[in-house]
Amino acid sequence: MDDIDMNSVVAAIGDGTKLKKIGEGKTKEIYEIPNYPALTLIRSKDRITAFNAQRQNMIEGKAEIANDTTCHVFHYLKSIGLNTHFIAKISDTEFLARRCAMIPLEWVARRVATGSFLKRNPGVQEGYWFDPAKLEIFYKDDENNDPQWSEEQVIAQGITASGVTVKRPEVDLMKRVTVLVFEALEKAWDLKQCALIDMKVEFGVTAEGELVLADVIDNDSWRVWPAGDKRLQLDKQFYRDLDAVTDDALTKLKENYAKVAGIVKSFTTPVKGRAVILMGSKADNAYATAIQDACSNLGVPAIKRVSSAHKTTETTLDIIAQYKSDRVPTVFIAVAGRSNGLGPVTAGNTTFPVINAPPLNDTWSSQDIWSSLRMPSGLGCTTVIGAEEAALAAAKILSLVDHMIFGRLLVQQLKSFVTIMKADAAMEKDNDLKIVSPFARKYSVANLNGH
Repeated sequence: MDDIDMNSVVAAIGDGTKLKKIGEGKTKEIYEIPNYPALTLIRSKDRITAFNAQRQNMIEGKAEIANDTTCHVFHYLKSIGLNTHFIAKISDTEFLARRCAMIPLEWVARRVATGSFLKRNPGVQEGYWFDPAKLEIFYKDDENNDPQWSEEQVIAQGITASGVTVKRPEVDLMKRVTVLVFEALEKAWDLKQCALIDMKVEFGVTAEGELVLADVIDNDSWRVWPAGDKRLQLDKQFYRDLDAVTDDALTKLKENYAKVAGIVKSFTTPVKGRAVILMGSKADNAYATAIQDACSNLGVPAIKRVSSAHKTTETTLDIIAQYKSDRVPTVFIAVAGRSNGLGPVTAGNTTFPVINAPPLNDTWSSQDIWSSLRMPSGLGCTTVIGAEEAALAAAKILSLVDHMIFGRLLVQQLKSFVTIMKADAAMEKDNDLKIVSPFARKYSVANLNGH
């Protein structure tokens, strides 16, 4: 929805007082926008609740803080390439989103066992570390205290939203996105010396039938412990743990929420690293450009240079030296065929990682590749075949020090998953004959009902 005329949308919203309310939660209101049926306005409230609203208070200014937090979080997720319902912040308390039919499930990702998990899993000690992150699903039903569901229960329920029925592929996609969001935010929080302990997310289906991350992600959505210390918690759990809700406690709570909003504002940052693509000849420019484009898709700035390790050795060493002194994390990608001296010379004169990406051809590839594979000792060059693989290898190295690249890699992996999932769905649809195993035939529902 990049073609939205935001000025027209803002004009249609006006001051917001004449909009029709189409939904309301404990801490937000949802409005439709005249002439824009595919869009919605989400407005935060100054309300905080706990224990299914058995405890609730109004905190002046909380709506602005919650809206700020949600907008910054979704902006960060958008900046790493994740498609969500979020479009833009509209006012201090409102943001514009794609209109979704919500799936009544809360997906929770946990890194550390604490809170309600301990009550539901007696014997597990607080602080137990989940690796991979522990996933749980809860059906949104206040009257029954949001019961926990298994994946099988979700699928059996046949939940439908905007014409999409939640089956195994939809469950698998929501699982993947939940983990992606958790890991991307966990990395960002870690850079702020805070531990993301757990968080919840929700999903919706757009009018076009696309399943996307939706709702809000604010300080009510997670547990955050500075320095990993529960006693310093900045999140809603502080409110839940209060023996008595006092004015001083609510003031402290608001201060915590404002601090979190300030922290997440800095999650979206320029990329810190870079790739330097060294070509042995200008003839390799097309291949080097393909690597540069693939780097760009992963958010990695890439610089192209030309120098021959054989013919202009001193110049090559000077180019390498230029990227040593500014303390920017750097990966060199050596593009040289025939006798590859560029990669080994670069690796022998820098501590930065070096990736050989020879531009192979059908004539001499089987001979030329050995000059990139069989290195002298003490160099540590990596060799990959293909422009995209070279960019991906560089991005994975840089992701160790850059959370923006790390996030883009997570999204890239998600896209690969979705591509394969769609291909399999199309293949299954094309199958004229469904093969059923003897076991499945023997224990079919019809047989069980008949006996």
